[in-house]
Amino acid sequence: MKNSVLAIVLCLIFGSCSLALAEKPTEAERLERLERAVESLQQRNTELEAEVKSLKKERSPKPPATLAEEKKSHFVPDSKSAVVERTETTEEKKPVYVVPGASELKLTLGGLLQVHWEGGDVFAFEGRFGSAAIKDRFRLRRARINVTGDFADNFDFKLEGEFAQSDEGLTIRDATGRILGSNVTRTAFGGLDLFINWHEFPEFQVKVGQYKAPFGLEQLSSDPKLFTAERSEVTSALTPERQVGVEIWGQPFTNALPEQKDLLTYWVGLFNGDGRNITVNDNNQYMTAARIELQPWKGKVAGHEAWVKFGGDALHSRDESGTVLSPAGTLRVNSDGSLSTFIAPTAAEREGYGFDASFHWGPFDVVAEYLSESYEGRTGNGIAPTFRDFRAEGYYVQPSYFVVPKKLQVVAKYEHFNPAQVIDDNLDSITGGVNYYIHGDDIKLIANYIHTWSKFRDARPALGPSDFDEVILRLQIVF
Repeated sequence: MKNSVLAIVLCLIFGSCSLALAEKPTEAERLERLERAVESLQQRNTELEAEVKSLKKERSPKPPATLAEEKKSHFVPDSKSAVVERTETTEEKKPVYVVPGASELKLTLGGLLQVHWEGGDVFAFEGRFGSAAIKDRFRLRRARINVTGDFADNFDFKLEGEFAQSDEGLTIRDATGRILGSNVTRTAFGGLDLFINWHEFPEFQVKVGQYKAPFGLEQLSSDPKLFTAERSEVTSALTPERQVGVEIWGQPFTNALPEQKDLLTYWVGLFNGDGRNITVNDNNQYMTAARIELQPWKGKVAGHEAWVKFGGDALHSRDESGTVLSPAGTLRVNSDGSLSTFIAPTAAEREGYGFDASFHWGPFDVVAEYLSESYEGRTGNGIAPTFRDFRAEGYYVQPSYFVVPKKLQVVAKYEHFNPAQVIDDNLDSITGGVNYYIHGDDIKLIANYIHTWSKFRDARPALGPSDFDEVILRLQIVF
């Protein structure tokens, strides 16, 4: 502002001098011109001051809201007819911001909520009948919250916890009956996926932490994307589910053949083998698990996307007594033909393998999987094995079809499971279901009817009914 005023004054002075040299005005004329110049300067100065004030007002931050907003409401007591006026004071809240705490490029907060109504012979397809029967119920099947993120240094991570509880807690005892502790699948908030993954090379990635060991297609499939409300019994009984360890995995053709990057995917991992949220290893040996997936063809048929995929799994573990060998389901055959969690009474050794195939064409999908696992006793700490060796196995076949594209889907599943611990202990089930996708998998309704029959109880009528029926209704929200 000072520079502008000085420039104007100099212009006026030089202008006056020029006029004085060009013509010789009288004393009165000179005074009149000087007065006009002073008035012009005063007017310009006033305008500049107004502009400066306006700029300061625009740049200054708005003062925080400190005034209270008064809201009036009427309250009528139960015993009086008079109207009492009450004044409530509500302070304006400032916005809350959540930002990455470190150098993350991306930070995402999410979650999953699945609410069930389960009626009839609840979870009979898992052998939960007779002494293991469950009553009709409303159930909070899954209630999860998670945080995922990416770093600039080719690392990503996931932290996920579960609020929902499982059906039973387990007390672990050794061969002499001494209580070793408790292994509970879920009785309170607990960790699920807790891992860090290094992904600089898509062909060779390294993951450390707690996550699902690479064994079993249905087990590795994301919970919100399953076409049935529950996984098959063979999957729950024979897969190791989440474990603590390290694995390498990748897609070897990501850069060599970008259009065929899904041609081959592999996983190889080393884990404690004791289950999730357990900080100790039962011995100095580790469980190994591996999986390979091959997609030999992908294209279009009749205008619809289509592909074929095959997979194979392998697992080996040497376990001490007290280790839960079926952390995700039921495996041990009880005297009435029902099933319960299998805990190694003495040292054991597991070897498992599996094969699966899937086909997708537009609205149609079909998946089939076979799993087999042997359980052999071994001498540990001088104690001979106290259980008979056995090999459990089973399979399922699951076709599905979208009656209304991306909205209404029908699904069927046949599954067979043979615990192979006593004669005729097979379990077979048929599932029929309808899925309604309100907003994709984010908001989905599932209705399943499951019929199960036990060959063990069919051969022994005195034990009670051998056929069971269940209905499961689910509301799912992913956020």
